[in-house]
Amino acid sequence: MLDKKVFNQITTIVLIVGLFILAWMIVKPIIISVFFGILLGYIFYPVYKWLRIRLKNETFTALLICLSLFFLAILVVSLLLASLLSQALNLYLSYQQVDFLNVARGLLPDFLAESEASTNLINSINTFVTTKLSSMLSEIPNLILNLPVMIMNLFVVMFIFFFSLKDGKKGIEYLRSISPLRKETEEKFFKQFGDITYSVLLGQIVVGILQGFVAGLGYFVFQVPNATILTLLTMFVGVIPIIGPWLVWIPVDIYLFSVGKNFAGLGLLIYGLIIISWLDAFIRPYIVSRKTKINPAIVIIGMIGGLFTFGILGLIIGPLVLAYILLVFELYRKKTNDINIIFMDTD
Repeated sequence: MLDKKVFNQITTIVLIVGLFILAWMIVKPIIISVFFGILLGYIFYPVYKWLRIRLKNETFTALLICLSLFFLAILVVSLLLASLLSQALNLYLSYQQVDFLNVARGLLPDFLAESEASTNLINSINTFVTTKLSSMLSEIPNLILNLPVMIMNLFVVMFIFFFSLKDGKKGIEYLRSISPLRKETEEKFFKQFGDITYSVLLGQIVVGILQGFVAGLGYFVFQVPNATILTLLTMFVGVIPIIGPWLVWIPVDIYLFSVGKNFAGLGLLIYGLIIISWLDAFIRPYIVSRKTKINPAIVIIGMIGGLFTFGILGLIIGPLVLAYILLVFELYRKKTNDINIIFMDTD
């Protein structure tokens, strides 16, 4: 017969595990929004701290920052959505006006331009691009239908952001009070989080501005009209996560083809695909690696894997998870077979 004490312990464990599973099921659909809210709280905490001293009211200060950021986000998203829809439509219409078969024949040598294989290849590429552009336009109604979900996620982000500012310090103190980790281990974990977050955000700004500058060089070299304005616009969209400089240089490239500047269009296309697009893949991991002292290969794996798993926030979560694993290995290596180098000794 099962001992009553053992039965109570098993029942308690099952109950706790069950509650954790239910809690995870509740939080899972909005976990990215929750993490993003906490991340914003971490980023803007120095601003909150500075304003709180002057305004002398925690709630009002947190609310002021949240509302300011909320209205700024609404303004930026509205402008970007309007621009994105307009660019997608113009892109599709401009593409329809370009006869890529004649363009390609004008760029290729005569003996290749007239061959059946070249014609079939060009037609296949043309059909593929047209299909993709049509598919992009057909997603616009889905985007509009998903607006309520996006608004709800934005509300969750702002809600978590507000309490991360107002009660973030208390939350950290509470986590530390229940943490089984040693104090020095906790400090390293928090430092790693700060270093990776800071370096990813810095990387986003640096890479965005650099991609815009490099794109600008291409605009001047290939004699694109209004190159200076387009360079500044490319820098601006390059800094914004998810968007990127492609929103500017691809429509510009199609414009060059549509007005008959085929060699300039081909040059900018190759330049954009090889130079502009690949800057991100090299510079961002380098910045994160230099700040966190993690091998660039680990950073790249973390970023790519995190991007597939968690979306845009995976650029932070991916390297962070791998950094924590490496940190645990390093702490354990310093005292072989002594797990108490990581966890507190409860004896």
